[in-house]
Amino acid sequence: MSKNKDDIKTGEIKPGIYRHYKNQKEYEVTGLALHTETKEEMVAYKALYDDHKMFVRPLKMFSETVEKDGQKMPRFEFISEGESFEHKYKRALADYQNLLKQTAKEREEFIKYANEQVIYDIIPVYDNLRVAMEHIDEAATKSGWSEGVKYVIKQFKDILENMGVEEIETAGKKFDYHSMEALEGKGETVIKTVKPGYKLRGKVIIPAKVILEKEKAMTEK
Repeated sequence: MSKNKDDIKTGEIKPGIYRHYKNQKEYEVTGLALHTETKEEMVAYKALYDDHKMFVRPLKMFSETVEKDGQKMPRFEFISEGESFEHKYKRALADYQNLLKQTAKEREEFIKYANEQVIYDIIPVYDNLRVAMEHIDEAATKSGWSEGVKYVIKQFKDILENMGVEEIETAGKKFDYHSMEALEGKGETVIKTVKPGYKLRGKVIIPAKVILEKEKAMTEK
C-alpha cells in the first residue's frame, strides 16, 4: 500500500526537497510506501541530478541523524517545499509545446526528403541518357530520335528541379570534400567531372566524382 505525497505526516517526513549530508546532492521525496512483508514504512524519493533515479529507504533510516566532524546532523536535510502545482503545470505545458514543435519539425523533414529514394532511381537514368547523347556522331544528332531523347532529358531535368534537386557545380571549382569525391590528382581545382553529383534541397545525396589538377611540384631554390 502506498501513500500519496500530500498524506505524509508532519513530524515524520514531509514532501519537498532534501539534501544528503554526505554528497550534498538534492533529492525530492515523492511519497511513503509500506513494505508488504515487514510492514515497515519506506520513503520513496528521486534524485534531482543526472538521470533522476528513484530510491527507496526505510523511513527510520531516512529521518535519523548522523555524526559528521564531531557534530550530529540529519542524514537528509529539508531544503524546501518543492515545486508547486502551478510550476509543474507550466513545466508540463512547456514540455508539451516543445514536443509539438519537435513533431512538426520531424514531419517537415520527412516530407522534405520523402522523395529521396525515387530520386535515387531517376538520376541514373537521367545520367545515362546524357552520357549517351555525348557520344553519338554528328549525323545522329540531326535525326528525329535524337531530338526525342533531348526532349526526354529536358523532362527529367525539369522534374528533378521541381523536386528540389540541383546538380553540384564542379568545372573549374575548388575541390570541396563535402560534395565531391576525387578520383585522381591532389591539387585544389577540378579539371574534369567523371560523374555529376546532386543535392536535394541543399543536402548532398550523391557526391560528384571528379579529377583534380596534379599537385604542383616545388621548385628548387
